[in-house]
Amino acid sequence: MIKFFHKILIFILEKLTSSIDFNGTGLSDSVHTIRKKVRNLKFSGPWFFTSFYFVFMLILPIFSLLNTASKNLFDNFWETATEPVALSAYTVTISMAFFACIFNAFFGFILAWVLVRYNFPGKRLLDAAVDLPFALPTSVAGLTLATVYSDQGWIGSFLSNFGIQIVFTKLGILVAMTFVSFPFVVRTLQPVLQEMEIELEEAAWSLGASPWKTFQKVIFPPLIPAILTGLTLAFSRAIGEYGSIVIVSSNIPLKDLIASVLIFQNLEQYDYTRATVIGTVVLLLSLLLLLGINFLQRKNTGIKSI
Repeated sequence: MIKFFHKILIFILEKLTSSIDFNGTGLSDSVHTIRKKVRNLKFSGPWFFTSFYFVFMLILPIFSLLNTASKNLFDNFWETATEPVALSAYTVTISMAFFACIFNAFFGFILAWVLVRYNFPGKRLLDAAVDLPFALPTSVAGLTLATVYSDQGWIGSFLSNFGIQIVFTKLGILVAMTFVSFPFVVRTLQPVLQEMEIELEEAAWSLGASPWKTFQKVIFPPLIPAILTGLTLAFSRAIGEYGSIVIVSSNIPLKDLIASVLIFQNLEQYDYTRATVIGTVVLLLSLLLLLGINFLQRKNTGIKSI
């Protein structure tokens, strides 16, 4: 049975790679090399199931997207990808996701530190509430945020006295992205903080180190990989958010329209080509940013990529 599915995987790979024209892109030799290696692989049980899941859950959708986009690669791909509306959507999406990650890194670290180092009434309830964005449907989250931060809401009415509007602006997008991606930083930092030995801090204090010097030299360095991992997960979650943002944002082009909403609008208009092109650009931008973060993480931990 494993041999049978091995042949299926090879067939899918060849179909996917042959459907995209790599000639002239410098990737044709690499694609042929990958095909030969896949044919020569001897599949064991665990390797088979891992590859099967990887192909159908990740490789197949991505190649299908690239296959559709490649049909317009030499026609109007660049024109479609660089339209003013699309460029504005890329900028709003990535910038708001970036600011949401920075916000979550700061306050997520504080919350993780408090949950690990202190005991207080309601600690378990607060710890459980951190995972609320995981369980809450994004549309419900958007409706809740719109209720709280609107001009008639609890917080929105207070901020409106100072001329600050949250809902139907970029600030609403920032709040929504921050909300849905908040748990990632906290949950990646908590295990590392729990494993850190308090004796190391006490030793630094006994040697005359100040609290800031202890934090800078003893506490913070082991946390950098966990922080980068949390930021990567939070950014990935924020950049793909749709359900809550479509409610709290006005979705006006060249103002606060994000890429995921723009893609859906094109799909509603049966403009599948434009939606695919924009989705491909977002995929490539996200991939480059995530590879950059992964490179920084490997460099910090001293792991050299093979």
